[in-house]
Amino acid sequence: MLKLMRRFWKYMTAGANQKFNEKADPKIQLQQAIDEAQRNHRVLTEQAANVIAQQKLAESRLNRAMEQLEKLNANARQAIIMAEEASKAGDTAKAEQYTSAAETIANQLITTEAEVEELKAMALAGAQASDQAKAAVSQNGMLLQRKLSEQQKLMSQLEQAKMQEQMNSAMASLSATVGEDVPTFNEIRDKIEARHAQAKGMSELQGQSVEGRMLEVEQATQNTQAQARLSQLKAELGLGPAATATPDLAKPAPRAEPQPGT
Repeated sequence: MLKLMRRFWKYMTAGANQKFNEKADPKIQLQQAIDEAQRNHRVLTEQAANVIAQQKLAESRLNRAMEQLEKLNANARQAIIMAEEASKAGDTAKAEQYTSAAETIANQLITTEAEVEELKAMALAGAQASDQAKAAVSQNGMLLQRKLSEQQKLMSQLEQAKMQEQMNSAMASLSATVGEDVPTFNEIRDKIEARHAQAKGMSELQGQSVEGRMLEVEQATQNTQAQARLSQLKAELGLGPAATATPDLAKPAPRAEPQPGT
């Protein structure tokens, strides 16, 4: 049962993470990644500083121990010399005192020598750890700088992607239905072309009908009368030969008068 609950929890978590990543702003996520990388670099730098500090401390303790060791060596030699001189002088008490002091110094010398060896090992390990820490900080710094450089490139690509998505959306809106009530561009074009074709078809049919022919005859008559009137006006103005009057079909011809003597 517990195993099943864990699997279900992992499944739900994976689904939530996937939905979150789909809706999350890449610009914000990129900045978060850079901030996290910078924070890790600061932590690594602090840790490296602690390692270097420990190495410096071990070196300082080693130097003090070696100075103490050198001092104890000198004191032990001096105590031995003084004990020997007192023994030669017949001063047994001083000879014993100097000998006892030399033994005490020798014990301190042994302890200090062991401490020096231990500090040498610590200093060596500290130096190696310090070198590794410096190399880690340097390498991580280079990686961080590379990420900062890539951040600008990714931000530029992200803006280009957004612009391309907007262009794709604008182009798609010309051929896709916008909502439920708005027709597409292609549908509007087809509708206008259909009305234009229908209007042209009706015009051709009307031109072939009897009414259309009558209109053509009437238009031709008007044009003839207009040309005749224009010629008459030109003749009156002396700009051309007199035009032959167009017979007026609406008026009857004048009747001839009888001549006298007939």
